[in-house]
Amino acid sequence: QVQLVESGGGLVQAGGSLRLSCAASGITFRLFAIGWYRQAPGKQRELVASISTDGTTKYADAVKGRFTISGDNAKNTVYLQMNSLKSEDTAVYYCKADRGTGPFQYLYWGQGTQVTVSS
Repeated sequence: QVQLVESGGGLVQAGGSLRLSCAASGITFRLFAIGWYRQAPGKQRELVASISTDGTTKYADAVKGRFTISGDNAKNTVYLQMNSLKSEDTAVYYCKADRGTGPFQYLYWGQGTQVTVSS
């Protein structure tokens, strides 16, 4: 059974930092593209950062220069380091593992972790 478990969320003051973790079981993370998404109340879920199987990273404009996505293959875990947090970063953060296309696509989501930034 595949499980993605996010952790590391919490309450932080504006300007502070948090590191989110997404630990996988049942899959080998390095074979999947991993994305961190977030969803604020009343808003659509949006992609924050992603890392491909070759290590290429991409970031939403809103977080460039502040967030860093990285992976530890030995621990089958992907991280999202979030610095200089702003109140608009408040959301539930989810990780997603994605591999393949069409009928051969494998897509898994975690349950989410709440990040609240107080101003």
